[in-house]
Amino acid sequence: MNDNISGHDSRATPDGHLIVASRYAEGFAEDMFEPRYWENANAVTGTAGGRGMVLFVDSGHEQWVLRHYRRGGLMTPVMDDRYFWSGLQNTRAVREFRLLHDLHERGLPVPRPVAARVCRDGLFYRADLLTVRIADARSLADIASESMPDDATWRAIGRCIRRFHDIGVFHADLNAHNILLDQQGQVYLVDFDRGRIRYGTRWKQANLRRLNRSLHKIGLSLGSPEFEKQQWPALLDGYEPGGAAAKS
Repeated sequence: MNDNISGHDSRATPDGHLIVASRYAEGFAEDMFEPRYWENANAVTGTAGGRGMVLFVDSGHEQWVLRHYRRGGLMTPVMDDRYFWSGLQNTRAVREFRLLHDLHERGLPVPRPVAARVCRDGLFYRADLLTVRIADARSLADIASESMPDDATWRAIGRCIRRFHDIGVFHADLNAHNILLDQQGQVYLVDFDRGRIRYGTRWKQANLRRLNRSLHKIGLSLGSPEFEKQQWPALLDGYEPGGAAAKS
């Protein structure tokens, strides 16, 4: 395998490849992608995503998030966690790792990437990603299900999204579960699977509408179908002060 990711520790394995951020390269082992590694060390601090897709672990000096890539929708029964191979650079784990690295280096509020693993099996591959966990943070979905965030919080969310859009960052699944807020009110975006850099502007409006639909679903689950309309103007004011950025 001749693929290389510059600026990181790139290692061939018997069935694939590891990409490890330089600061974590010393002492990093492929076993760290295996849930049993952390279970045996009594270092699992939580799970999320169902089916063990996401594990929260204590690395000893940081809290990490271990995510195994799985398909959703109609392809789940057929492919589950397998994806078609078209080169290392095109794998979902490596693409997300590289995007997160670039965004983190530019000061954007995203998780710091630790390492990515790709395991090839003929025409297919499986993949995993390790990132640093955002400390003391909860998802917007969790927060909103308990109490309505104030206007200042919604404006902060709008400003955060605008920072990404201004440099062309497309988040493929912008919803209330992938927006985190820490105890200081700092806003983060997580889960950049299938994220990429895009040009033009029309996709930005579609991105906002996707988030609006996510908030509407939360409102329905809470018995408040007008939920997203109550604070949406504040989010738009943060996104584009003085003007409407998208229609709900």
